[in-house]
Amino acid sequence: MTDSDTETETETDTTANAKTNGTRPILVASLEESTGKTAITLALANHAAEAGDDVGYMKPKGTRLQSNVGKTLDTDPMLAREILGLDAEMHDLEPVVYSPTFIEQAIRGREHPEELRERVSEAYDALAADRDRMFLEGAGRLEQGAIVDLTDADIASLVDARVLVIAPYETPGDVDDVLAAADAFGDQFDGVLFNAVADSVRDQLESDIAPFLEGRGVPVHGVLPRDQTLAGVTVQDLADELGGRVLSENGLDEYVERFSVGAMGADSALRHFRRTKNAAVITGGDRADIHSAALEARGVKCLILTGGHRPSGAILGQAAEKDVPVLLVQSDTLTTVERAEEIVRSGRTRDQTTVERMQALLADHADLESLR
Repeated sequence: MTDSDTETETETDTTANAKTNGTRPILVASLEESTGKTAITLALANHAAEAGDDVGYMKPKGTRLQSNVGKTLDTDPMLAREILGLDAEMHDLEPVVYSPTFIEQAIRGREHPEELRERVSEAYDALAADRDRMFLEGAGRLEQGAIVDLTDADIASLVDARVLVIAPYETPGDVDDVLAAADAFGDQFDGVLFNAVADSVRDQLESDIAPFLEGRGVPVHGVLPRDQTLAGVTVQDLADELGGRVLSENGLDEYVERFSVGAMGADSALRHFRRTKNAAVITGGDRADIHSAALEARGVKCLILTGGHRPSGAILGQAAEKDVPVLLVQSDTLTTVERAEEIVRSGRTRDQTTVERMQALLADHADLESLR
């Protein structure tokens, strides 16, 4: 037997070991960041557990990092361990920490794809032992991991998992991304689940787009409506995360889904604010004209004032009268915008309640039996 044959046999054995424990694995992938992938993965796992299956969880590539030195405080595996009652080590639940440091090392040739694949495979085998089902959470984007040959498609092939793709939908052009994902996963592809679909496009998606995709061999497992409790964060959440001082407390339980920066003239600002919905306006605390304009718009749920400048008593009185909370932060506007967007994008409430709400949505709007 040649060295080449030995190498091929070793690689084949590594892959085979990940496929021979009788567990039924499914990888939940996402076309883009913040599509509800974590909540859906855990909700599906919870549903399977309630149906009597012994379930496991894994996130092969950790990405929700809170450290710049390669360590991870990824909340997703921690939440999975808590909700599913898993007795597993973090280094198995999340064998690859896909941090900026890791990426730099990979580019320099200090991370080896073969070793990483073996690490993922061994962790999977340890977690999947004696499990009926394994739920793997993909990365924020399908192509993430290509630097080390560990895209979601690579991982699905490695552990022989079928793949459920979570997709957003706004316009018919979004179908291109779904079809491209189906091609990328090939035989591993098991279908698509649309999440957080607005009422305005839901009929079109269900009556036109879904049948079209089914006709192209793409199973559509469900269309989940947009749910405000999962789409945004409360003003109180923002205050806590930003370290903001609450100057006007009425309306702290309102939900914020987007942000508008008040950096224009008052007339332009008013026109702009009137077109927005469930928004927080972020602007300097000394911009009384912007404050007044924002408080005239029904879609503005919160004022976030930057630079530590306290507004006038008249503005606070107007805010209290309209039940619009006012937060005061010390950071500048740009820093505050970046932090606030990150909170809404990745810091939505992640707890048992979130998973239970997603599980209810799946029960009402998805074909769960097709995902068994």
